[in-house]
Amino acid sequence: MNDKEIIASRIALELEDGDLVNLGIGIPTLVANYVPSDKSVTFQAENGIIGLGGLVEDEQEIVNAGGMGASILQGGAFIDSVTSFTFIRGGHIDITVLGALEVDQDGSLASWIIPGKMVPGMGGAMDLVTGAKKVIIAMRHTNKGIPKILKRCTLPLTAAHQVNMIVTEMAVMEVQKDGLHLLEVHPDYTVEDVIKATEAELIIESVLPMKGV
Repeated sequence: MNDKEIIASRIALELEDGDLVNLGIGIPTLVANYVPSDKSVTFQAENGIIGLGGLVEDEQEIVNAGGMGASILQGGAFIDSVTSFTFIRGGHIDITVLGALEVDQDGSLASWIIPGKMVPGMGGAMDLVTGAKKVIIAMRHTNKGIPKILKRCTLPLTAAHQVNMIVTEMAVMEVQKDGLHLLEVHPDYTVEDVIKATEAELIIESVLPMKGV
């Protein structure tokens, strides 16, 4: 599997029967393709879909929040934007999976702008990270070798202290009250590799091999 597939397939293992899950653009959109067949998970897209299916390359009539061709499952529904954000802001989303530019050891997230560059806007990320019951970040561990998991975010924040879990191609980390815990490491890497690629201070107790790989 490539890096994106490793991240998406590991996150899929975090989803439970009955969960209502929002998937952000980029790597998170792949998570729907890896949900085990014995789990019933409902995906929501903030552009107005409940019951979102996997990505579809040759079909553009239905698109996800990132404008990518997608499918809708039997029993799914199209809803207006007000209703969609009522789900999000009302605390009805069990898990949101989002990409990020930076995350820090306190669970703060920067995901929407690099100063001086043109961007389309924050989208629904600010609402999602404050409204969802659990926030999982799906991203590559570094930006061409430059750490993205920091002691403190340097870019403008999307939200402070809202991230619960970070999943990269190298490792799985969890933000707890005492800091950022390293839980799992991909078999292709060592704990030392993860430490070297991470600016944040990692709390290391019992580290397991990454699940599902």
